[in-house]
Amino acid sequence: MNTKSFSISSKNIIKKWYFIDATDKILGRLCTLISHYLRGKHKEIYTPYMDVGDYIIVINASKIRLTGKKTKQKIYYRHTGHVSGLKKVKFSDMIINNPEKVIKKSVYGMLPKGPLGRLIFKKLKVYRDSFHNHHSQKPILLEI
Repeated sequence: MNTKSFSISSKNIIKKWYFIDATDKILGRLCTLISHYLRGKHKEIYTPYMDVGDYIIVINASKIRLTGKKTKQKIYYRHTGHVSGLKKVKFSDMIINNPEKVIKKSVYGMLPKGPLGRLIFKKLKVYRDSFHNHHSQKPILLEI
């Protein structure tokens, strides 16, 4: 009996392009699906230490929604690095000014930390409205 274990190499990986319409989708549920596809966990060849995932295009990021009272209560924090440099931005303000950042920040938190996570994160493309410039990649629609 010949039992060789299969080890994936970078030349065996086929990366596809998918796009998702975020209109009226719940933020957390959408971002878990996005991170799942970015990491490649939907493939049989999934390997935790390699980038085997696909590219994801998200359109209509400004039409995403949250459940409950989170639209008024959710606050994003960041620190400038200076003394008393804590900055706060409400979700309701961020979805108006920079809706792409809402999805990117959520997905980034779900990816592995370190060089692999940063490499995977570069494959996420988020757009405010329905226009995107990746038509030549012939993306496949991902239904949720």
